[in-house]
Amino acid sequence: MTNGFAIVPAGDSALILEFPALDGRIDPAANRRAVAVAESLRGAGLAGVRDVVPTFHSVAVYFDPLSADVDGVAARLEMEAVRPVPGPLVEASPLVHIPVCYGGEFGPDLPAVAAFGRLAPAEVIALHAAETYQVCMLGFLPGFAYLATVNPRIAAPRLATPRVRVPQGAVGVAGQQTGIYPCETPGGWLLIGRTPLKPYDPVSTAPFLLKAGDRVKFHPIDPGQYNAWPRSA
Repeated sequence: MTNGFAIVPAGDSALILEFPALDGRIDPAANRRAVAVAESLRGAGLAGVRDVVPTFHSVAVYFDPLSADVDGVAARLEMEAVRPVPGPLVEASPLVHIPVCYGGEFGPDLPAVAAFGRLAPAEVIALHAAETYQVCMLGFLPGFAYLATVNPRIAAPRLATPRVRVPQGAVGVAGQQTGIYPCETPGGWLLIGRTPLKPYDPVSTAPFLLKAGDRVKFHPIDPGQYNAWPRSA
């Protein structure tokens, strides 16, 4: 790690720009830096670059080794890495409002999260909905956004044994993170609610509800509102 970053190869067709991590903790500043670099690289239209993927504190650049100027890509990464760190997400960043029906059949782990924080279930809901979250990255499944950071009082660890089936739209917490399951899948996050929105719709012209760099605000709704929410086909 030099000058606060490192550029390392990942095989013969990818370079990774890494910023320092905080001993396993999520660093919003490092993530903003990674997202800003990824957006700039996508806009640059570098020849041979196939994809640019930001993560919590790194950026992967995938390229065609036969057509890309690899030294040029590395030089551009280095130039981006030394730019000033972007400030906290501001009004210019898209703010996505997500309705959530908390507790009951929609959030079976709400009591466990409440017990973790020595809170009433209503306090867990209030704390979860009070934050404006940063979309740090997408991964695990198409459209699964890792959102941070969760209030420490409800930052319960994931389940020791994952569920075999988690429904589409389930909203969970796992340590510092919260997220929405985009499809039915196994999963180990503690489920506190469910949204009627689709985080991933493969038949849509805009299949992903969220992207890295977005801001997210959750809003409680009741079961009647959940069931009446318009669903896309």
